[in-house]
Amino acid sequence: MKNVKKVMAASLATILLVSGCSNSGGKSEAASKEYKLKDVSFPLKEKVTLNFMTQSSPLAPADPNKKLVFKRLEEQTGVHIKWKNYTWDTFAEKRNLAMASGSLPDAIFDAAYSDYDLLKLAKDGAIIPVEDLIEKHMPNLKKVLEAAPEYKGMITAPDGHIYSFPWIEELGSGKESIHSVDDFPWINVEWLNKLGLKMPTTTEELKQVLIAFKTKDPNGNGKADEIPMSFINKTGGEDLAFLFGSFGLGENWDHTVVTNDGKVTFTSSDNGYKEGIKFINELFKEGLIDVESFEQDWNTYLAKGKDNRYGLYFTWDKSNITGMNDKYDLMPALAGPNGNKNVTRTNGMGFDRGKMVITSENKNLELTAKWIDQLYEPHQSVQNNWGTYGDEKQQNIFELDEATGMLKHLPLNGTSPWELRQKTFVAGPLALLDEYYGKVTTKPDDAAWRLDLMKKVMVPDMQAENIYPKVFFSKDELDRLSAIETDMFAYVLRKRAEWIQNGKVEKEWDAYLKELDRLGLQDWLKIKQSGYDKFTK
Repeated sequence: MKNVKKVMAASLATILLVSGCSNSGGKSEAASKEYKLKDVSFPLKEKVTLNFMTQSSPLAPADPNKKLVFKRLEEQTGVHIKWKNYTWDTFAEKRNLAMASGSLPDAIFDAAYSDYDLLKLAKDGAIIPVEDLIEKHMPNLKKVLEAAPEYKGMITAPDGHIYSFPWIEELGSGKESIHSVDDFPWINVEWLNKLGLKMPTTTEELKQVLIAFKTKDPNGNGKADEIPMSFINKTGGEDLAFLFGSFGLGENWDHTVVTNDGKVTFTSSDNGYKEGIKFINELFKEGLIDVESFEQDWNTYLAKGKDNRYGLYFTWDKSNITGMNDKYDLMPALAGPNGNKNVTRTNGMGFDRGKMVITSENKNLELTAKWIDQLYEPHQSVQNNWGTYGDEKQQNIFELDEATGMLKHLPLNGTSPWELRQKTFVAGPLALLDEYYGKVTTKPDDAAWRLDLMKKVMVPDMQAENIYPKVFFSKDELDRLSAIETDMFAYVLRKRAEWIQNGKVEKEWDAYLKELDRLGLQDWLKIKQSGYDKFTK
């Protein structure tokens, strides 16, 4: 799910440079002894211990073994996991320091490794390739890769090896995937109704609606405290990128769209992008855009949303900002001045390559592989992803239907689904395929609701047949892409903010395109196109 917190790690290379060979963890992070177990079957006759490092929410128990999911897994396998657990905010640094020290655990669970880190660690011999372990000892994961073979290509590095175990969460497929649009536009229908206005269908109609929101006191308090439109000026679910679809290819978080003839394009150099900025500048000149949009953080954005001050705002799920009520509804794509109407697809999917790795210090490879394989059993994956059932100490995500074995989502009764998950789920490697719904588990109410909105409101106006896939680039390619994107993406965002406020996009457009080329746009396009072509062969 999109709400899941992403740990933004510093680059491994930087941490290694700073930390040198300092020993951060000592024996507590060292690998377990060799048990010399062969032809392992669970539960083991005698309990053994493996040493793992992981991360978890500050809301979760400091000892992961206190989570019911892990308690049951230990009973089923006879394997006790000795955890070195860090909270999300400190994990990346602690993980990298431990790897630099050479005091390696058996494995790192919920590892949050980037592609670059995986390739660097593999080259340095800190982690091992696991394709043979998958073939020999991991029938559950093999079954997943046979049912959905595209994932095998995604987890395979350019050198042909597999270095990590993935997290896979399918919720809808193709255009109807829950990940197809990030920044849903939520419009205040309570205000529309009070002012006798209809849902806007064009960009000009939206402009007139926002003017009415500003000038006609729709909240009825006699004050001009309404905010016609607000957003957070950075890529993600709270950005206003959705509006650019009225002018061409549109825009999304990674500035990448694949045309229907297979051409990789940089959205922020497209002429439609320029026209979109002109329109948003018109809104700004009319005083229709929250002036705090360019600097505000999540908490500021949230506070104004809780007070129902927004006429139009953007986020993944309105319940996070204005609550699950009838005051706001999803605004469909708008026709632009030339009649273009497009919902730009986000290049997102429920997939993370680097969720778990086995280190080169592990002396119990078969045992470790078979334990990890339990995580890919369908019922286990469902619980890893969301939480469990039968917990007598706190609220449960599921109830278990004894007759069918199905895990059924329980009503949340006002509890935040993300907050409850943080306390009970274990994340890490798992696979949740679309075919599991209705057989192994039900869809969460919030996900089913969003999927229905996606299908009814967004999908009819999606022009793109494909998204840019999860290409596994080489280390050299990743180096070059990272170097380009660091400067180029920051430049794009800065110029967009300037142009929305000062209206100089037409005057400065040619110089802007030249600067993009200077920053490496043509190299970026070549690498991205080559990666796409190889992936789709």
